[in-house]
Amino acid sequence: MTDLKSLLLLSTYMAVSAITQAEVETQTAALELQSRTDHLDTLAREPMIVQHPDGALFVSGYPSQVTGRDWTVPPLLWRSDDDGKSWKRGDVGSKESGAQGNSDVDLSIGPKGTLYMTSMGFNRETRAGTHIAIGASVDAGETWNWQFLSQNRLDDRPWVAVGENGTAHAIWNGSAGVSYTQSINQGAAWSAPTAIAPSGGSSHLAVGTNGRLAVRVSPIGASANTFDLESDYLLVSNDDGATWTKQEPPGRIEWDPTFADPAAVPRWVEPLAWTADGSLHHVWSEGSEVKHGVSKDLGETWQISAVSTTSGIAFYPFLTSNGENKLAATWFVKDAQGVSARLAQLNYSPHTAAVEAHEAAPFVPDAWEETVAYKSLSPAGEYIPVSFLANGDLAVVSPVQNVHDQRWGFTFWRFSLVAE
Repeated sequence: MTDLKSLLLLSTYMAVSAITQAEVETQTAALELQSRTDHLDTLAREPMIVQHPDGALFVSGYPSQVTGRDWTVPPLLWRSDDDGKSWKRGDVGSKESGAQGNSDVDLSIGPKGTLYMTSMGFNRETRAGTHIAIGASVDAGETWNWQFLSQNRLDDRPWVAVGENGTAHAIWNGSAGVSYTQSINQGAAWSAPTAIAPSGGSSHLAVGTNGRLAVRVSPIGASANTFDLESDYLLVSNDDGATWTKQEPPGRIEWDPTFADPAAVPRWVEPLAWTADGSLHHVWSEGSEVKHGVSKDLGETWQISAVSTTSGIAFYPFLTSNGENKLAATWFVKDAQGVSARLAQLNYSPHTAAVEAHEAAPFVPDAWEETVAYKSLSPAGEYIPVSFLANGDLAVVSPVQNVHDQRWGFTFWRFSLVAE
């Protein structure tokens, strides 16, 4: 870390710490696991889940690192019409139609029910990205319109999210930094990509109300082929992506440029979310603590609280909002017992900036290192997605990656907040 960067991080942390910290309120309800469904098919790494207005659930994913060596294969999609009890493989189109990608995917849904899916191609021999494709479906996944957003070496980590006005926004990164595009016609066409960050990775994208967007730029980019410690900030827009303002992130984040330090916190996605009042939220790990920050002024200042303290290392957080004033966060913990997943619902009070945190009991996905040489629990990806369902429950999806027992697929977990 450079001396200049150290001073900037220290001054930012001191400024944030000087703000009155948000309180974590006493829990009045318990977040409990209601059901678990293992769907065995083919591996769905780094899945994403959304619910259509008609009630159907969709889960996306990408194939195994071992078997998914063809970057022109279509990405994976499943549909459930019985609240996650059973699933059927969907057809997203052929590779000839542009449905291509064997790596990072994202899934989002617009206010009119339009489904959007991003898909990344990855050459596992050269360890470099090949392209970013995006598909849109206006008929609940029956047919898809695919287009390539980029076909450059080192393309990496696409995200897509949709605003209340129906505008869809997408980002990704590569050798030239972070790129941004949007569609105002349900994915029929996308604007010419613009570079919004000259370097760094597209760590996360969040879309709020009234044209608010936020992008987390991180030092790791281009599938870990680039590392730039100066690329550690947020970009915030208040005009649907027309202009962007650079802001320092809250908290104390340290990055491992070697990606090999066993004592370092593994980092990739540093997630963001908006609540209905226009507040921007961020969740991150500081080792044994998971922190939550909220900004009421588009990232200028932050109020910070601790969401959870663990006995091990917390890593790979994820965050989502129900579009109102509730958030859900997930993360992994590695300790003496191995790797487990964690979930918390955060009920946010816009008047006081207080957060009422409800954490579920730890749960363990059936995910292991992808090798027959030894058996060790693994996150099988760099986040675990969570989504609010129409009835207020929380849905979590984790990969089933068990080479020893020849089990492949995903697990659908449903949690509810139950009054104590």
